[in-house]
Amino acid sequence: MKDIKFKDKIAQGINDLFYIWKREFQTTFRDQGVLIFFILVPLGYPLLYSFIYDNEVVREVPAVVVDDSHSSLSREYLRKVDATPDVQIIAYCADMEEAKQMLKNRLAYGIIYIPSDFSDNIAKGKQTQVSIYCDMSGLLYYKSMLIANTAVSLDMNKDIKIARSGNTTERQDEITGYPIEYEEISIFNPTAGFAAFLIPAVLVLIIQQTLLLGIGLAAGTARENNRFKDLVPINRHYNGTLRIVLGKGLSYFLVYVLVSFYVLYIVPRLFSLNQIGQPGSLILFVVPYLAACIFFAMTTSIAIRNRETCMLIFVFTSVPLLFISGISWPGAAIPPFWKYVSYIFPSTFGINGFVKINNMGATLSEVAFEYKALWIQAGVYFLTTCWVYRWQILMSRKHAIERYKELKEKANLAKQISD
Repeated sequence: MKDIKFKDKIAQGINDLFYIWKREFQTTFRDQGVLIFFILVPLGYPLLYSFIYDNEVVREVPAVVVDDSHSSLSREYLRKVDATPDVQIIAYCADMEEAKQMLKNRLAYGIIYIPSDFSDNIAKGKQTQVSIYCDMSGLLYYKSMLIANTAVSLDMNKDIKIARSGNTTERQDEITGYPIEYEEISIFNPTAGFAAFLIPAVLVLIIQQTLLLGIGLAAGTARENNRFKDLVPINRHYNGTLRIVLGKGLSYFLVYVLVSFYVLYIVPRLFSLNQIGQPGSLILFVVPYLAACIFFAMTTSIAIRNRETCMLIFVFTSVPLLFISGISWPGAAIPPFWKYVSYIFPSTFGINGFVKINNMGATLSEVAFEYKALWIQAGVYFLTTCWVYRWQILMSRKHAIERYKELKEKANLAKQISD
C-alpha cells in the first residue's frame, strides 16, 4: 500500500508540475507586461543596439583648424588629415578663441593647432609639433582625431627622413622610412569597431535583465491577485515546492531557448558581427546560463510586491552590470570588492564565457571557469528558489488557516445571535 501511495504521490506531483507549467506558459502570453519583457524586448532591443552601432567606428568627425604657420608644409599636413576617413575639416579659424567657441557650440569635436614655427623648425632640422584638442565627452571622437593625426604625422615623418637621407635606391628609402617593419592586426576584432566588442556583451545581458523583469512582473501580478498578497496561490496543484519551481522554471526555459537562439545567433548574423565559435560549445554554455538566470530571477522575485516594483529594482542595474562584467571596463582595473560583487550575477560569467567562445573561438574546456561557475550558480539559486517558494507555501497555508478560523468564528457568532 505504501508503494502504491508513493507512486500516486509521484504521479500527482508530475501532473501538478505540468499544470503549473501550462498555467505559467499561458500567463506569459496573456499578460501584456510579461509578453513585452519576454518576447518584444528581446526581439527589439538587440536590433536597436545593433542598428545604433552598425557603423562600428566613428567616421568624418567634424574638426576645425588654427593654422598659424600658413606654409605649404602645414597645408599638406591638413590636406592629408582631411583625406583620412576619420576626420573632416569643416572650418579654418583665425585664432584659438574662435575654434573654442565652435567646439563649445558643438559645431566641431576637435581642434587641430599648427604653430607658427611649424615649417621653419622642420627646415632647420628641429623637432616641431602639432597640437590636437578634443571634446572628451565622447571618447570615440578622441580616438578618431588621434588616429588620423598620428597616421599623417608618421607618414610625413617618413617622407622627411627619406628626403634628408640622400639615398640612391628605393630599397634604401624603404629601410630609412621603416627601419623596423611592423604590421598592426586587431585580434578578434578585425574592424577595430565598437559594436564588435560591445554588442555580444549587451546581447547576453539582455537575456538576464528581461528574465528579471518578466519573472518579477509575473510575481508582482500573482501577489496583486492573491487575497493575502502571497506569491503562491491557495490551490491544490501548488502544494509542493519542487513542482512549483520546476514547473515555472521549465516554462521560462522553453520560452528562452528560442529567445536565446534569436538573440545570440540570428542577430549577430544579421549585422555581420564576428562569430567564430563552435555551435555545440555555445549551446552547452547557454544551458547553464539560462538555468542560472531563471532561478536567480525566481529567487529575487520574492522582493517584488507589485507589478511596478521590478522596474524600479532591476532596470537601473543594467549599466553597472555591464561595467563590472569586465568587458565594457577592463577587468584588471575593477576593484576586488566590485569583482566579488559581480560574481553574484550570472551575466558576469555569461558575458565573459560567451565572448570567449563566440568572438575568440574558445572551446568549452577553455572557458571551464565560467562554465563551472554558471553550473554552481544554477545549483545555488535553485536551492534558494526552493527555499523561497517553500516559505511562501507555508505562509499561504498560515493565511488560509487564519482565514478559515476567522470565518468559523463569524459563523459561530452569527449562530449565537440567531439562537
